[in-house]
Amino acid sequence: MPDGKVLLITGASSGIGAATARAAAGHGWRVALAARSADKLTSLVEEIGQENAFAVPCDVADYESQERMADAVAERFGRIDAVFANAGTGGKPGGFSGAPPESWRRMVDVNILGVAYTLRTTLPHVKAARGHVLITGSVAGRRVLAGSMYAATKWAVSAIGYGLREELRGTGVRVTLIEPGVVNTPFFDAPQPNSLNPDDVARSVVYALSQPEGVDVHELTILPTPPIE
Repeated sequence: MPDGKVLLITGASSGIGAATARAAAGHGWRVALAARSADKLTSLVEEIGQENAFAVPCDVADYESQERMADAVAERFGRIDAVFANAGTGGKPGGFSGAPPESWRRMVDVNILGVAYTLRTTLPHVKAARGHVLITGSVAGRRVLAGSMYAATKWAVSAIGYGLREELRGTGVRVTLIEPGVVNTPFFDAPQPNSLNPDDVARSVVYALSQPEGVDVHELTILPTPPIE
């Protein structure tokens, strides 16, 4: 069990982020929770306990907001041992022929630049701790989906993970890409058939974090078991 180690999670107010916060806290991590929804973060902190959880309202698409996030976490806990760059957003239907272009901009800002900003603002702390970076990619970043800008952003996230691993080679910092299939989260308007639950992905994050220092889990692709026919 971690001895007072700190995990910072973006997109922590619901879905995978909130489930990971609960799971990590249950395994001894102190958790810093970042998202735009301050009310939901406050409720989650109360659930986990204020001595082990800290809420940081943050818009990951805003670099200065992420700078303030990292500074606040370091001031509150004195360290950041691991970061889970989990925040993400989806787009609108229509593909490259008909989707509204403004939906593409938001996905690029959150799914790609948001991840890069998280890395830029937290890596000095994680490198000092010889810690761990985890990034939420997607199976959509490994397979071709027709007309999907969302998939394109997740392919970019896969590239970020690979590039970061090479950049940090020899520093002691581990890098893990978490690549789930469809997950029943607020990301969707209605429950999705044959899908994962946020807890399923959270267990994978905790698995990667719990490995000994000599084990570097590069990628975890998590898919629902196909239904019995």
